[in-house]
Amino acid sequence: MGIKVCKFGGTSMADGRIICRAADIVRMDAERRYVVVSAPGKRFSGDIKVTDLLYKCSDAVESGDMDTFRQTFDKIRVRFLNIQNEIGKDVGVQAGLDEVEKQMLAGAGRDYCASRGEFFAARIMAAVLDVPFVDATEFIRFDKNGVLDPITFELGAKVLSAYDMAVIPGFYGLGADGKVKTFSRGGGDISGSIVARSVMASLYENWTDVSGFYACDPRIVDSPKWIAELTYQELRELSYMGANVLHSESIFPVRSAGIPIRICNTFRPDEAGTYIVKKSTRDMREVVVTGVAGKKGFTSITLEKSMMNSEVGFVQKVLAIIGKHAISFEHLPSGIDTMSLVIDNEFLKDGILQELMDEMTEAVHPDKIYAHENIALVATVGHGMAKNVGTSARLFKALSEAGINVNMIDQGSSELNIIVGVEGDDCAACIQAIYNEFFY
Repeated sequence: MGIKVCKFGGTSMADGRIICRAADIVRMDAERRYVVVSAPGKRFSGDIKVTDLLYKCSDAVESGDMDTFRQTFDKIRVRFLNIQNEIGKDVGVQAGLDEVEKQMLAGAGRDYCASRGEFFAARIMAAVLDVPFVDATEFIRFDKNGVLDPITFELGAKVLSAYDMAVIPGFYGLGADGKVKTFSRGGGDISGSIVARSVMASLYENWTDVSGFYACDPRIVDSPKWIAELTYQELRELSYMGANVLHSESIFPVRSAGIPIRICNTFRPDEAGTYIVKKSTRDMREVVVTGVAGKKGFTSITLEKSMMNSEVGFVQKVLAIIGKHAISFEHLPSGIDTMSLVIDNEFLKDGILQELMDEMTEAVHPDKIYAHENIALVATVGHGMAKNVGTSARLFKALSEAGINVNMIDQGSSELNIIVGVEGDDCAACIQAIYNEFFY
């Protein structure tokens, strides 16, 4: 008999009724032995996620705004007490929240505050299932740079082997300083993947409020094609570019062990979902493109200089400047006398863009340097593109017919994706045009 790890997202933990539904899903299959949960998410449009409330509490403590802190913490308290009442079991929420409030006011820190949503959600799920609660700090470790420590898997195997079943909170672990440390937002998916790798699961099930991946965002294209299967690589590309069903980093722990992932719908548990696998079983000659995804909010900095290709250290000097500012770049398209850096706008606030351009001008003396703001990146992804002649021609013909100007082109050497940069306002139309070309 295999071992399945189930991770339930925020919508699957939103209230006591839904939590009981998720618990029923676990009970339906004896192989579902380890459960990872997120903090309670939105119950309805306009609702606030518990994690957002916790971050607000942390900010209020840091700024000394005690009125906001108390008002916000009261909302968290009511939310968890309501869930406790809905499941019909006293799991000590009141006393636990009293202690958390005390720790927050004593300066426990932002990561500790944010993690308490998952902590209490896991306590509640463990009570509903009547199985042990195992805190993530018992085995998930981060090194001094905040990167997941590989010893996590060894510790996880040792800790979890002592339990036939267990519930573990997602999103956090223990930092090198002995304090709670969180992953980036959505990191509960990574926690589930870590648990799956630690117990060498036969399957990692990620339960959410959608029935898997679609070929593009259903908010852009009406009723897009459902994807039955995609590879780890395709998932990574689509998730990174805005297909937010699963955190893009969650594949790394399971990929090395070849553990498949299944995306499932808590509210439609009988549907097949989407399987994410190491190697696709699809006929690549028939399935050219797997999906299309786009993301707004980028700026490109372009440098032009005659004989750039013969100037030793040119690129190194430019990259050293953005490295000094702790900025990473998304893409680096280049020509013989030009290079462009595509950077997320989050890095370019408060005059940093002009500062970077000034420093680059001083360092490499380009003939010309300019920035193109409000860029959207749209990725067309699929293993089939490398095996079908004319894929690029079809893509650019579709964009031309839709009247969309392409500002940048970047194709991976593996031919797994083609990324185009377009005006931010053209993002949805670009995705629609590409989808129409390859899926209709």
